[in-house]
Amino acid sequence: WQDGPVTTALKNGGVLLLDEVDLASHNIMCLQPVLEGKGVFLKKIGQWITPADGFVVVATANTKGRGDESGKFAGTGILNEAFLERFPFTYEQPYATRATEKKILTKAGCDDVDFAENLTKWSEIIRKTYLEGGIDDVISTRRLVNIIQAFDIFADKKKALSLCLARFDEDTKETFMKLYEKVDAEADFTEESVSTDSATGNDCPF
Repeated sequence: WQDGPVTTALKNGGVLLLDEVDLASHNIMCLQPVLEGKGVFLKKIGQWITPADGFVVVATANTKGRGDESGKFAGTGILNEAFLERFPFTYEQPYATRATEKKILTKAGCDDVDFAENLTKWSEIIRKTYLEGGIDDVISTRRLVNIIQAFDIFADKKKALSLCLARFDEDTKETFMKLYEKVDAEADFTEESVSTDSATGNDCPF
């Protein structure tokens, strides 16, 4: 017998993280007694494991367990209501502040302070517009880091942005590129944007 993450966390009073729990199947219901703090009985070794002090269960989800009809979170499902009721608190994590995101971009290797400033301002505008229903896509912190990494490789803002926006449809990509031009007074993307890696013809690998 080898303890898995559940029994290890139970025994050591650790944190059990159920990452992307809304992608789980109905088998997740086997954790009901654990979520209720009762522990779990291991039939194979005939042992009852009770939670040590400090044990806690945390779950992350993009849909709060309610499923998704927009197509943005494919594969997510509606979780059992009884299962969801075992979580007494729900915390919605907003995007980081601009100041925090700038620190993230700097840590990711961005030495251009102005570029980091403009990217965070640009993404903030996009997110506000998204929340207001003005656009259907949003720029995540992860995508900002991707742009920084592309810029580090190509030393070209336009190419870095274009490559890392290629996953969006052409209208959205064009809208985002034009918006960045308005945010960054030094940006000039008047020429046709690069949509693929000219050397390989492949989409952005980030």
